[in-house]
Amino acid sequence: MSEENQLYDKKSLKVLKGGDVGLRDLAGDCVAFANASGGRIDIGIEDDASAPEPGQRVSDAQLGKLQKMIPSLTVNVSISVTREVTENGGEILLLQVFPSRQNIAATSDGRYFLRVADESRRLMPEDLGRLMNDKSAFVWEAQPMRQVSTQQMDTGKVRDFLRLIRSSDRVSERVKQKSDREMLEHYLMVRDDCLTNLGVLWLGLRNDRAVLRHAPIVQFIRYDELGNKVFKRTWDEYSLNPQELIEAIWRDVPDWQDSYEFPDGLFRKNIPHFDEVVVRELLANALVHRPYTQGGDIFICLYPDRLEVHNPGLLPLGVTAANILHTTKKRNDHLAQVFYDLRLMEREGSGFDKMYEVLLASGRPGPVVVEGDDRVTVTVERRVAHPAVIDLIDKADRAYQLQARERIMLGLIAQHESMTATQLCKALAIKGADLLRPWLGRLEHFGIVVTKGRTKGTAYSVSPAVLRAHDFRGRTSLKGIERHRLRELIVSDLHIYGVAKRGEIHDRIGRDVPERQLRSELMSMVEDGMLEAMGERGGRRYGLTKKT
Repeated sequence: MSEENQLYDKKSLKVLKGGDVGLRDLAGDCVAFANASGGRIDIGIEDDASAPEPGQRVSDAQLGKLQKMIPSLTVNVSISVTREVTENGGEILLLQVFPSRQNIAATSDGRYFLRVADESRRLMPEDLGRLMNDKSAFVWEAQPMRQVSTQQMDTGKVRDFLRLIRSSDRVSERVKQKSDREMLEHYLMVRDDCLTNLGVLWLGLRNDRAVLRHAPIVQFIRYDELGNKVFKRTWDEYSLNPQELIEAIWRDVPDWQDSYEFPDGLFRKNIPHFDEVVVRELLANALVHRPYTQGGDIFICLYPDRLEVHNPGLLPLGVTAANILHTTKKRNDHLAQVFYDLRLMEREGSGFDKMYEVLLASGRPGPVVVEGDDRVTVTVERRVAHPAVIDLIDKADRAYQLQARERIMLGLIAQHESMTATQLCKALAIKGADLLRPWLGRLEHFGIVVTKGRTKGTAYSVSPAVLRAHDFRGRTSLKGIERHRLRELIVSDLHIYGVAKRGEIHDRIGRDVPERQLRSELMSMVEDGMLEAMGERGGRRYGLTKKT
């Protein structure tokens, strides 16, 4: 069985034996799945197990109880319950929850939930409007435009779409063998001899796309150092479908071709100001995840030090700037499928992973997401802050064929020289140090990354041997300073300057030393009798003892 996630959960059979409490909790999970993308709940597997007990049996009474009670405890929730035998011979109840596309699901006592990652989150009344907007976005895609018949399609766009779909390695042979009409119906672009909103957006004539409510308009604006507009280009003629729009933006903006030049031995290496993969992923995300039931232009704002993409609307309910790297939540399902099948974007939920990977590998920080009152802004930096990281990751990747998450982890650690587990959890927006393992991958096994300490205080840094082997020319700092050397610095500082506060010591020995490490070492030196602590909290000062 798989791990719990956006589409899967598992429960013990005890939920059917615990009276109303267990069933009401299970009903809340069903509501959460229904309000998201649907999902599956395997009942009969303990939280710490991946399969049921061998020989476990599920009675007809338990099956009937589940089929009867969930509908009575929920509203707008559709389910299917079946008995399933697993590989080890144990039986479970497979509870399939179908998505509630047009209505908001709730428990019979008036509670609302939404599935986010591996949790069923309680929704407040103020969240229901956003949830309804997201549901209407799904309905919008497949809604037919009665005044636009299938005879009014742009034949060139239809021909290109069918050709690209049939040549895509992301489309199954079964789909490729469909007739032209069946193919368009499969992607919900045609319905009842009419084009759907999605069909008009992708295959329609200019005049029909122009009257389509909230068809995308994109504005590119370049600013100078003083914040003045120096160049503007707008794509508002409605003649382009989303794929053609992305190509036009990439082709018509000369700034995408600018690059930095760095020495690489006897040669020179060019690093683009903005990588094509990042720019295209930003544009694809803006077009796919915007609510087409809400107006507003997409703005691409280029500043001397950064690129900002402003997209109208808010993030889908349940997705935040903090969890966007891990949370999958579709808004325009069918449009996203077209983008994925045509290789215009990464797999759902992995686009930001790819941007992080590319940006960190090019010596830049990851993208910054800010949710405003009526729009979402994604910012990527132009400046390469850590040129030496580029060469390090490139050489390590060629030597070990690193996976995407390993490149992200190595990029983070190399840029910061040393990071604690707590700092990495914050940077990657994950809940605990135990969840760092999939990101660390084989880096420790290969000897690329070394660790020091335990639990939350574990420090991760690039192996000195790897730095020497790959001729890493980053700056030297005190981030990875050994304990005995830090003690020597503290003792030397207090010999010279006398009694001092922690902040004063920190300023003098170097701010590169992590504050947590300095604080811990000072306390340890007090316990060992090397230092004397005077005063409390913010006024505490440290001085050498006679022993030292």
